[in-house]
Amino acid sequence: MPDAAVNAAELHPRPQLVRSAWKSLDGSWAFRHDDGDEGATAGWTAGFAADRTITVPFPPESPASGIGDTGYHPVVWYSRKLTAADLTDAGRSADAPRVLLHLGAVDYRASVWLDGALLGTHEGGHTPFSFDITEHVAEGDAWTLVVRAEDDPLDVGQPRGKQDWLPDPHVIWYHRTTGIWQPVWLEAVPALAVRTLHWTTDLPTATVRLEVALDHVPADGTTCRVVVTHDGRHLAESTTAVARDRFTVVLAVPEQANGQGYERLLWSPEHPVLLDAQVTVAGPAGTDVIDSYLGLRSAAVDRGAFLLNDRPVYLRSVLEQGYWPESHLAAPSAQALRDEVQLIRDLGFNSVRIHQKFEDPRFLYWTDRLGVLVWSEAPGAYESSPTAITRTVREWLEVLDRDRSHPSIVTWVPLNESWGVQHIAATPALRSYARGLAELTRAIDPTRPVISNDGWEHVDSDLLTVHDYEWRPDVVRERYGSAGAFQRELDGIGPAGRRILLDGSADGLPIVLSEFGGIRFSPGGAGTEDWGYSTAADADDLRERLSGLLEAVHASPLLAGFCYTQLTDTLQEANGLLTADREPKLPMEQLRAIITGGDGA
Repeated sequence: MPDAAVNAAELHPRPQLVRSAWKSLDGSWAFRHDDGDEGATAGWTAGFAADRTITVPFPPESPASGIGDTGYHPVVWYSRKLTAADLTDAGRSADAPRVLLHLGAVDYRASVWLDGALLGTHEGGHTPFSFDITEHVAEGDAWTLVVRAEDDPLDVGQPRGKQDWLPDPHVIWYHRTTGIWQPVWLEAVPALAVRTLHWTTDLPTATVRLEVALDHVPADGTTCRVVVTHDGRHLAESTTAVARDRFTVVLAVPEQANGQGYERLLWSPEHPVLLDAQVTVAGPAGTDVIDSYLGLRSAAVDRGAFLLNDRPVYLRSVLEQGYWPESHLAAPSAQALRDEVQLIRDLGFNSVRIHQKFEDPRFLYWTDRLGVLVWSEAPGAYESSPTAITRTVREWLEVLDRDRSHPSIVTWVPLNESWGVQHIAATPALRSYARGLAELTRAIDPTRPVISNDGWEHVDSDLLTVHDYEWRPDVVRERYGSAGAFQRELDGIGPAGRRILLDGSADGLPIVLSEFGGIRFSPGGAGTEDWGYSTAADADDLRERLSGLLEAVHASPLLAGFCYTQLTDTLQEANGLLTADREPKLPMEQLRAIITGGDGA
């Protein structure tokens, strides 16, 4: 099993925008449920008598939090002390006098106070937000930080992914995640600070484009210097005068103009080359130095193939729920995130589909670093309404802003299996929404393929993806064995009783079997609630079933790739290749040979 240690720099909660100092606020916080929603009127905004303590960032439903209560609790409160020592550890100094409070994700609606003063609010359970607390910590040496989180368990108009609306998990839905579930941390910044960085690479022109956003308009005399290196070797540099709070720097990478040698620095799963970058904004308001990284690569589709760096790549992907028994949607540790990516690689997959979850940026750091292609998928709402659409679009735009510099992300998936657009086949307005969401994604990021609705009922997708849990290998082999056979699926009603394509043409689109398998097998004996799409009686039966399905998929002349369901068992879903504790159900070398088709890739 993976055991390589993660060093301190790689623990940073925002790996592509790193300053020299930061202070984690994870750990023990005061905690209270507020089922009657009385805390605000009772004055809890300035602090409260704690019922118990919780370990942040683990959700209170999880055992790792120390609470472990999975019941309906729509409002929860957190509190902890901030001290002057915390601010010093975060890097506060004469050169970096301002202090920012960052929250990686709070599900679903958050309000934050410091010593009773409202810092601000945020809606959206899967995306980060921050507040400038400088004025609030200008005097004194200790302050009380309070977070109120509101997460209505019955509001199916919230983007919620696989969080169950029933009291207990059933079929494919899991325990809810309430409140804080990603890191909380402090960071000191100078008077003028970089807010966001976005990297885009253009292989044909041998250039790198950097979009920089500052937190306010700079004073005259401000400059931005960008240096890109690899293994200490200088690749590109630019210094630009800055007059606005948003600007773009284009850097030429001269050695990439050599058409016979440019591939050496390209990022791919086989060679996940990352370039180091340092961005320095300097002027009358001080100097902000940012360490970042990027990968040179392109992602596209053409003539039925998925192209990475303009070359066809066969996608061997696995469905990843990102759920752990002890900590639920939050990873149990930073090391666990690395281990998960390493397991995916060790099994022979070159790609992962993050399912119904925006994963921790540290996970994406490891897919960048270790070389795993990522399909980024939005957590779905369950109802079709203007409110649900507004919430989904807002959160989707926030994650595009957070994640679009990661070279490992090669596909955007804003909708899955018509969740939130359940009657899309009969409702033109919902088709307009799905089409508009795909087009909006391309407008923000035209560099990656977009799947309008993964699995079925496509309206404007760059890949034609199909979810098919047929368990008989001979049927799978026939269904995807020829263009004529698959055309019959397109012309009729496809797997799961859904039309595969609602609008447009499938001509030239890569066809990907983006969910299949799901074979249930519990090595210790099946429980009465264990669930899967088909069932293996024992390990030998599992091996035979897996081999039969994967051989049929590998034999298809049509498929550009596949995504197997799924990496691990998750609660009652006993259909993982690994147990919930990340133990393989068959020897790793056997699983790898089955997944790769025996080619050792």
